[in-house]
Amino acid sequence: MYKQIAFIIITIITLSIFLYSVSIIYKNIKLLKKAYPIKDHIKRLKMLLEIGIGQNKIMRFPLIGFLHALVFWGFLVILIGSLEMLIDGFLGTEKILAFLGTIYNILMALGDISAYVIGILIIVFLFRRFFLHIKRFSGIEMNHKNHVDASFALSLILLLMVSLALMNISYLKSSDEIVGQYPISKLVANVFSSSKQNMHVLYEISWWTHILLIFFFANYLPYSKHFHVFMSLPNVYLSRLTPYTQMTNMEAVTKEVKIMLDPNLAYANTNSNEPLEIARFGMKDIEDGTWKMYLDSLTCTQCGRCTSVCPANQTGKLLSPRKIVKNFRERITEKSKGLRKDAKFDDGKSLFKDYISAEELWACTTCNACVQECPVNIDHPSIILEMRRYIFMEESAAPSLLNSMSTNIENNGAPWQYPPSDRLKWAENLTININD
Repeated sequence: MYKQIAFIIITIITLSIFLYSVSIIYKNIKLLKKAYPIKDHIKRLKMLLEIGIGQNKIMRFPLIGFLHALVFWGFLVILIGSLEMLIDGFLGTEKILAFLGTIYNILMALGDISAYVIGILIIVFLFRRFFLHIKRFSGIEMNHKNHVDASFALSLILLLMVSLALMNISYLKSSDEIVGQYPISKLVANVFSSSKQNMHVLYEISWWTHILLIFFFANYLPYSKHFHVFMSLPNVYLSRLTPYTQMTNMEAVTKEVKIMLDPNLAYANTNSNEPLEIARFGMKDIEDGTWKMYLDSLTCTQCGRCTSVCPANQTGKLLSPRKIVKNFRERITEKSKGLRKDAKFDDGKSLFKDYISAEELWACTTCNACVQECPVNIDHPSIILEMRRYIFMEESAAPSLLNSMSTNIENNGAPWQYPPSDRLKWAENLTININD
């Protein structure tokens, strides 16, 4: 009875903290602009199954990709056991899903195997991070805090797996009637020779340790790079279906063009009392961005796969796609509190210049290698292109070649300096034989 009451109180506290974190994210989303309509759900579901569940993009490197996929699939199985623990804790029951019979046995067996597999793989990942010095794990955007965060999250996962394994082992050694199958724990349990009473104490300790680690992990994730544990599947499902470097038309510009073509439209809303809002061309700061950009930033695993395949980065330029997405999340974390109080809040800084330089933005070739490589479908170019649009249209600070091309298009209808009447002069002295 006391265990049940304590569990309910702790769960309510945990859920309250988690919902508070989610509410902050939701309020931040409300600060941002719309991205695109969510439709074609059949295509999205197929994409979710292939990329989200099937993890096919991460398989470009078969060995390490498969190992990461095993961790993901193992978590999905273990999640069922965690759900059972929540129900048992609330109702004061034990193994409440056992009525599933054979299905339950299969699920518990897979969960038991997954605990050991994930535990071993996490040790491998920690070894790689500490001793192999993988190049893509480092970069100018990766500070000491980021490395500590990654190691801490991996260590938490390892503790989760150890506590789950101990829980299964102690359950097998302390229970008179075993429910479910635990193939690996059954083998390991032979090493333990303690009494049933002591093993029952170990079971209770392991049970509470495991569930409290889950609660702590759930509330740590929204502030960690490992938030992709929650966000990866929604982000894949909500990915854009149009070409990634296809820019959207700006409503304000479209309206001006329509007025040029039909001047009568200029007088359509002359009686409106609504104040005219000056449109921002492109993105200078996070409030000019979209909710999908924010979702991408929350989903980023900081794995560096995007930067490792970026041709600009590989040739020594400043651009790092991972930094672009990471900077967006850092900036919205910094400014969103002020924006939630005052929509016109200005702290004297901006995403452009204070976080991301023009040199980084213009280095991008929009080749989409970063998007192709990202295992969770993050759209890096969308941020880059919108910030370029701001530089070009608001500050007229594009590189000189682009500015001259733009001027030529405006004056001559073509990117070249000479007028349309001179375009065929190059062929004046040429003899063309139409019989050839």
